[in-house]
Amino acid sequence: MTGAAAPASRDYSEGVTRRARLVAVVATLLCGAIGVVSSTQTWLVVVLGDSAGRTLEVPGASAIPVLAPLSLAVLALGGALSIVGSVLRYAFGALTVVIAVLLTWATAQVALAAPVSAVSSTVTEATGITGESAVAGLLDSITSTAWPVVTLVVWILLIGAGVFTLATAHRWRSGGRRYRTEDAAPAAGPAGSRPHDAIDSWDDLSRGEDPTA
Repeated sequence: MTGAAAPASRDYSEGVTRRARLVAVVATLLCGAIGVVSSTQTWLVVVLGDSAGRTLEVPGASAIPVLAPLSLAVLALGGALSIVGSVLRYAFGALTVVIAVLLTWATAQVALAAPVSAVSSTVTEATGITGESAVAGLLDSITSTAWPVVTLVVWILLIGAGVFTLATAHRWRSGGRRYRTEDAAPAAGPAGSRPHDAIDSWDDLSRGEDPTA
């Protein structure tokens, strides 16, 4: 019974390990992807206090200039987590937490306060007027959409994904070992045992030999 239980326990442990890595990678990638999409969506709607009462839509990338590049960085980290070694897993997990905290703080400012600074670039582009105080004088109202709140929740989840990565990274199996073994296998055999490729055939023709022989 003990001998039969050991393989079952080992299989269960490996299954948990694979799921842990899958959860961390998928969660990180998903958060990064939502961040990229969010950067293109309308976060704030501004009504100018001029005679025309113009309405301006402020996308996430204008409200938070670092939203798109940092979201792309999160995507890159999620992809890299699936193949890197143990040391880089901890480094990338810590970096994920740092980026998530920065994005959480910046997004919370917009979601909870809708500051003038978040709409300044859009208003300046539409009116040509610069300076935060001058822009504030032009505004009649600033209204938030659901996107800042949704994105804020995503960054909180990303913090959890980064912490989960740090907590479970030591149990992940190396993603690159299998590929290194397969790549090294042909080199371990005799030099003449490798497959006859197109370059060899060309050399045979150059020597006047039949490459199909």
